[in-house]
Amino acid sequence: MSARLSIICIWFCFITLLIIGIVMVASTGTKITADETVTQALFRQSEFALVGLVAALFISNIDYHKLRPWVPVFWFGCVVLLICCFLPGIGKEVHGEHRWLNLGAFTFQPSEVAKSILMITLAHWYTTHREVAGTFWKGFVAPGVLFGFPLLLILVEKDMGTAAALAVSGFCVMFVAGVRGWVLLLAILIGFLILYDQATASANRVERIFAWNNLEAHARGAGRQQWVAQLAMGSGGITGVGLGNSIYKSGSLPFAHTDFIFAILGEEWGFIGTACVLLLFTLMTLAGVVLALQIRDTFGRLLAVGLVSTIFWPAMLNMMVVTSLLPNTGLPLPFISYGGTNLVFTMVAIGLLTSIQRHTPIIRENYWPTRRLQDKNL
Repeated sequence: MSARLSIICIWFCFITLLIIGIVMVASTGTKITADETVTQALFRQSEFALVGLVAALFISNIDYHKLRPWVPVFWFGCVVLLICCFLPGIGKEVHGEHRWLNLGAFTFQPSEVAKSILMITLAHWYTTHREVAGTFWKGFVAPGVLFGFPLLLILVEKDMGTAAALAVSGFCVMFVAGVRGWVLLLAILIGFLILYDQATASANRVERIFAWNNLEAHARGAGRQQWVAQLAMGSGGITGVGLGNSIYKSGSLPFAHTDFIFAILGEEWGFIGTACVLLLFTLMTLAGVVLALQIRDTFGRLLAVGLVSTIFWPAMLNMMVVTSLLPNTGLPLPFISYGGTNLVFTMVAIGLLTSIQRHTPIIRENYWPTRRLQDKNL
């Protein structure tokens, strides 16, 4: 598969998923919230999709190399936005979580902005220090601090799902950059210990974990969402009950239009529909990996891996939560869940991937993560 064919495949998959998402938002019920009808939500989601599409097309025409001089500014701005989530009058608390910024006319989640910025930061660091990527201090500690500090802020915001997906995405970039195996194992251990500490520090999270271990016994409490999600997906069978015919979307399943929209999709579209969505995410990821493996430019290759990871892992974690393979973490399904911030900035990542394909240097025929580049000028 050529680089051009890879980006065409990525766009096909993302447009198809976007259409599915808009259809599912329209199908989630008569009301999205107490103050917003499904018609209003559909209009807003379509607006966000249009904004994201324009942003993706605009960014695709900008040479991604021009981002590198601005990396310190991007990183600092990202940290400031994450800190602002805790400031009274600016930060907005929703369900006990400090993920949002209230800017009057609209609200958004800085953690969504952080995804692409942290991938750009890691790619820039390992490109600048590619010859010492296998060392402990410059290959692990220094980039770990740059990556870990914003990640810690996201964890403190109680956005554990996003933090976990970002951590795995960062691990993927480190692997492709050529970081040594024992260092990667150390990174996994540190990440696991931090996640364990955060999970056990909150009574609500501990309750969710216990509920996940026995959903039926907690079907009226902390395990309600995942339990009802199981019932919804099970009732869909192979072909589903039909678009708009879900019986669990009208109050039985909380957040049916956001974090658990995949369950309604499974009920209405059945196993065939959920399998198609999984296939689309898989094809998009494989196309992104193929694109990355062909790129001669270190920065572009690492950035492509990071961007694809920030789409793939949240999608996988969301579907694993809905199918009860993981405890409930509260993570939207990219392109499909209702919400503007996630949709727009995920589409921005698609625009960056397109920029990499359009402005990349010569495509390499072969590549292995630990192989050093022969051309010192790249």
